[in-house]
Amino acid sequence: MAADHPTGKVAGILGGMGPEATVDFMARVLAATPASTDQEHIHMLVDHNPHIPNRHASIAGSGPDAGPALAAMAQRLERAGADFLVMVCNTAHAYTGEIRAVVGIPFVSIIDVVMDTVSAHPARRVGVMAADGCLQAGLYQQALRAAGREPLLWNHSEQARFMELLYRIKSGERSADLRSGLQSLAASLAFGGAELLIAGCTEIPLLLQAADTGVELLSSTDLLVARTVALARGDYAAAV
Repeated sequence: MAADHPTGKVAGILGGMGPEATVDFMARVLAATPASTDQEHIHMLVDHNPHIPNRHASIAGSGPDAGPALAAMAQRLERAGADFLVMVCNTAHAYTGEIRAVVGIPFVSIIDVVMDTVSAHPARRVGVMAADGCLQAGLYQQALRAAGREPLLWNHSEQARFMELLYRIKSGERSADLRSGLQSLAASLAFGGAELLIAGCTEIPLLLQAADTGVELLSSTDLLVARTVALARGDYAAAV
């Protein structure tokens, strides 16, 4: 379809997972877009749906399948006029296949976008800060190994601590304890030999910034923001 911007495309956003992470993503898209008028901003269609079944339980086989609901979201966005799709949740990318199977427009994977940057980075050992479902699905571990990198993960108690912090963030809490907890978890991966960290959960950037860690931190949110803006403005040579 013809986008509003003469050289741009309409971005379809699968959101609500979680709600604040999606709003944060949209705010970052606005901040990253070079615009001096309303008309110079990109056109986004957003399905902000927090009622998708719990992705962690779905992946673990202990809850309803999230795949059909995500596929339906993608179809709605395509029918509404989106030229390409992105999803503001790393864990939900376990259902990339289900989404791509039901739409005729590109679905741009946050995992692939992050790996484009990782693959150009000299780091060989990469720490993955991600939620249970994302790790259980092996999304970053598989991609890192395929790129010749060694993924480093937290131990069981550290992973449990991250999930506790994550749900406190999702509940709206913003405290020094939460930030210091994330800093400690990042430091643990760095101490274990990580030369680069992936913030593989879109709630992490709500509290943790690159300056808070001892090694370079890649924000999956910021990388997806940059790709979304580039695609929507026609500045990125992808098959979109």
